[in-house]
Amino acid sequence: MASFTATTRSEADVDATPDAVWSVLTDPDALVRLTPLLKRIDTDHDTWVWQMQRIRALGVGIDPVFTEAMTFDEAAGTRTIHFHHAPPHGVDERVGAEGTYVVTAAADLTHLAIELTVSVELPLPKVSGPAVRSFMTQTMGRVGDRFSANLLRELQSRRT
Repeated sequence: MASFTATTRSEADVDATPDAVWSVLTDPDALVRLTPLLKRIDTDHDTWVWQMQRIRALGVGIDPVFTEAMTFDEAAGTRTIHFHHAPPHGVDERVGAEGTYVVTAAADLTHLAIELTVSVELPLPKVSGPAVRSFMTQTMGRVGDRFSANLLRELQSRRT
């Protein structure tokens, strides 16, 4: 097994209240509805288990399931979601994510910043790294674009 990692970052000002944005980002059912490739999220307090649809690339198919420790911080003016891969003891998860969502009030808008790093172990040689990372980056970009459009539609908002 070889490990591969890809990171994406995005920021936008959204014509919606911070409360509305926060409400969607902390609702597992809304996230499933809005995020392509996401089948379900099972929650147990601050532990969320993410189940993705089957992903095929470079002759390999995976059914990603990964456990994330979620931290929700509601400081004055800025709300932050931190998450990191935290598989249960004895469970070998080959996919994991690390990242942050930051929701900040900005005048009559809400500033949303997202950073996400996905790691995956695949039965491929390390030399395939550039192709795997390219696929991961492209897929994360498409999913992010669709999530963004779906989020704006959910909020009945627009990006400014």
